Amino acid sequence: MQQRLAILGSTGSVGTNTLEIVRQHPDRFEVVALAAGSNVDEMVSQVEEFHPSLISMSTKEAAQEVKRRASHPVRAVFGPEGMEEVAAHPDATYLVSALVGSQGLPPTLTGIRAGKTVGLANKETLVMGGSIVMGEAKAKGVDVLPIDSEHSAIFQSLNGEKVSQVRRIILTASGGAFRDWTREKMNKATREEALNHPNWSMGAKVTVDSASMMNKGLEVIEARWLFDLPYDQIDVLVHEESIIHSMVEFVDGAVMAQLGTPDMKVPIQYALSYPGRLPLEGKPLDLAQLGTLHFRQPDLEQFPCLGFSYQAGRQGGTATTVLNAANEVAVEKFLEGGLPFLMIEEIIGEVLSRHQTVPEPGLEDLFEADRWARRTARLQLEKAL
Repeated sequence: MQQRLAILGSTGSVGTNTLEIVRQHPDRFEVVALAAGSNVDEMVSQVEEFHPSLISMSTKEAAQEVKRRASHPVRAVFGPEGMEEVAAHPDATYLVSALVGSQGLPPTLTGIRAGKTVGLANKETLVMGGSIVMGEAKAKGVDVLPIDSEHSAIFQSLNGEKVSQVRRIILTASGGAFRDWTREKMNKATREEALNHPNWSMGAKVTVDSASMMNKGLEVIEARWLFDLPYDQIDVLVHEESIIHSMVEFVDGAVMAQLGTPDMKVPIQYALSYPGRLPLEGKPLDLAQLGTLHFRQPDLEQFPCLGFSYQAGRQGGTATTVLNAANEVAVEKFLEGGLPFLMIEEIIGEVLSRHQTVPEPGLEDLFEADRWARRTARLQLEKAL
């Protein structure tokens, strides 16, 4: 069966890797709609190669520029409404949600409501609104398939197994750029040092989140909703080589793990081709060459953002929305320059401490909590700087 794809975030890391899979399997995948931010050059190139009927950009000017420069005819829309139009494209059977940040929630929900199968790389969708998103997916009979390498590994390890027989799942973490740094050295870290990930090639925001281990914290919250497990059954283990992508331990002590080279195309393609598999060009895993794999417990004193994530997750309600929003504001400021790296966690902790959680939020409650957290985080930044 050929999947017709709508891709949110087509010019980012996950989006471009998804399109590489389309190149390798043009008989299995067709691109019908694409959404991106402001990268006009890349979107024009994608339109010329893949011939979508619809594209969306962040601004009207960028959308018009793509339409003007592309030789292939395409309808161009823009903004949040444009992303939702891409997500609900009537010809699409499959939505790849690869936007970065909280902007991914509304169009992903729109795709679910339109009955699309969702390949989810936008973890913030479940961090913000896991209960609502998974509830709507269940009501519509829509599959939400994980694209993050860790969640794909859990998903693959659970294949044919019963979640009721799981003792715990273990998400592995590379530890990020600062895994062996002291706190004092981390506080003097530059933007370039934070973006120097030892194993993976990712976008700037995700790479900074990896350096603070917030990315792993967000993945813990995402895993809670994807696999319907309590936080006491979700553990994190630092694994420097990023070869074991995650593991499942069962009640009898057996452990199932998924291994592979650090290549995002593997989990993306599995989500696209599930329940089957397709050939994929890439470097094969050579365990003999690697020789040794290393593991250690994460240090929550060195990386408190991981602890904040468990705290907010257990608190529930709007707490995880606030966690995510405060982090987005602080990371954006760090990437702009002038914010010490460790102040990211200080801002998050301060905003969480001030929040009055709404225990069973509706969608508007989530958006209001998101707005409140961003205002509060910016005020804290003004005071600190």
